[in-house]
Amino acid sequence: MSEEVRLQVVDISKTFGITRALKNVSFNINKGEVHALIGENGSGKSTLTNMLTGIYPMETGKFILDGEEIHPKNQVDANNMGISIIVQELGTLSGLTVAENIFLGHEDRFIKYGIRNTARMNAEANELLHKYGFDNIKASNMVDDYNFEDRKLIEIVKATYFHPKIVVIDETTTALSQEGREELYKHMNRIRDEGNTVIFISHDLSEILSKSDTITVLRDGVYIDTIKSKDVNEEDLKRLMVGREVTGKYYRNDYGEPISDEVVLSVKDVTVPGLISDVTFDLHKGEILGFGGLSESGMHEIGKAIFGASYDREGQVLLADGTNITSIPQAIKHSIAYTSKDRDNESIVINQSIRDNIALPSLDKLKRVEKLPLLSWPRIKAFALKFAKEMSVKMVATDQFVSELSGGNKQKVVLARWIGKDSDIVVLDSPTRGIDIKVKQDIYQLMDQMRRQGKSIIMISEELMELIGMCDRIIIMKDGRLNGEILRSKDLDEHKLIEMMV
Repeated sequence: MSEEVRLQVVDISKTFGITRALKNVSFNINKGEVHALIGENGSGKSTLTNMLTGIYPMETGKFILDGEEIHPKNQVDANNMGISIIVQELGTLSGLTVAENIFLGHEDRFIKYGIRNTARMNAEANELLHKYGFDNIKASNMVDDYNFEDRKLIEIVKATYFHPKIVVIDETTTALSQEGREELYKHMNRIRDEGNTVIFISHDLSEILSKSDTITVLRDGVYIDTIKSKDVNEEDLKRLMVGREVTGKYYRNDYGEPISDEVVLSVKDVTVPGLISDVTFDLHKGEILGFGGLSESGMHEIGKAIFGASYDREGQVLLADGTNITSIPQAIKHSIAYTSKDRDNESIVINQSIRDNIALPSLDKLKRVEKLPLLSWPRIKAFALKFAKEMSVKMVATDQFVSELSGGNKQKVVLARWIGKDSDIVVLDSPTRGIDIKVKQDIYQLMDQMRRQGKSIIMISEELMELIGMCDRIIIMKDGRLNGEILRSKDLDEHKLIEMMV
C-alpha cells in the first residue's frame, strides 16, 4: 500500500437548509488503498462523496487531486477528472440500453459525422461485460429488463472500465448477494493493485475491517479519526462512530421457544413466471420467518407476491379467514405491510415529505371525522412526528422532503410508516440495508418486540448472520423454488445455509 497522497480533503463544509451536514472536514486519502468511510446514518459520508463526484455542488473547502484543486460540476465532469461513483440506490437510467448506461456521458466516442455507431457501442459494451464475467447481461437489452442486482453489476462496469484514479463505492454491497459482493471485492482489489484508490462506504463493520486498508470515521458531520484497519476491531469502530460504548442485546438470545400452531398466512403453489415456481409455506402467529438465497433464487419476489405486487402471480396467498390477497390495497386493508429492497422506487415517495410518507398507509385512521373523507392535519403531523422520533430519523422537521435524507434515514422513514400502521403481518425485504450499527440494533429489538406482541414477520435478507440471529425458521430458495428449511438453533452457522443455497 502506497503512502503517497492521492486526494486531500480540506475544510469541507455543507449545509442543507438549517442542517449542517459537514463541518470543516479534513483528511487525506492515499494512492493504492481501499479507504473506508464510516459513520452513523446522517454522519456526512455520502454528502462528502457526492460533492467529490459532482452530484452535489461544492460549498466551502476544497478537494485536491494529485496536487491540483478540482471543482467537478457533475458526474461526467468528475469522470473526466478520473473520479467515479457507484451510488447507494439505482444509478442506471430506465429507458436506455445497457450499453447506453455504461457509456452515458461519453457517447461521443461512438459518434462520427453526427451519427452514432450503435453496433460498435454494443460490441464494446459486450466485450467489457464479458471481461467482468457478467455474460448474462447483454449490451443491446434495455436496462429495465434486469433486476436490481444486475443493474448494480452494470454500474460496476460503468464506474470502473476507464481505470479512474478514485472509485467511490457507496453502500453497494448491501444491494448485492454474496456472489455479487465477491465480484465487487475482486474489482476493488484490482483497482488498488493498479495503484488507484477505492473510497468504500459500508455499515458492515466486519466487511470494513476485512476489505479496507484505512478507515476514516465521521460523526454528525465532523471528522473524528483516521486509523489503519489492522489496528482496530469492531468494538473500537462502534465506539468511534457513536462516541460511546454500544451496549445491550443485538440479535435475539432465546432458543427453543415453540412456534405457535396458529397459522396467519398460507402461501399455496405461488408462481411468478420466470421468477418463482410452486412456492408453498405457512406463516405462524408471533413468528419471524426468514428467506435466504443467492441473487437469482427468487427470494425477493416472495415479498412482492405476498403483498399483491406481482401482477402475473398464480396461486394463492390466504389469510386465516380465507381471504385471498391479490392486490396492494387489499393487502394494506388486511393489515399486511411490505418494505421493498428497492427503497427509492418501491417503498417511499421520494419527492414527498417525511410526514406524508409516514402517514400515507394510515390515512383512514387520521380522518377528522371517521365516516367522512376529511383529514385532520394536526393528527397527521402528530402521528408522523411520533413515529419519525421513534425511529430516530435525523431531520429538520417532518415537512422535509425524503429526497434530502441519507439512505439510512430514508430506510427509517420506510419502517416508521409501517410501525405507525401497526400491521399484523410485516414483510421486510432487506430491512437493514444502509442502516448503521446502532439503528440495526434498534430494528432487531423492535422485531423481537413485535413478535412478542403476536405480530408475524417475514424477513428476506442476503445477510446470513441476521437471518441466523433473528429468525425462528429460515427457508432457503434456489432457482425459484424452496430448497429446504432450517429451525432456529445455537449451532446454526453460515456454512449450513450456504450449502443449501449453491
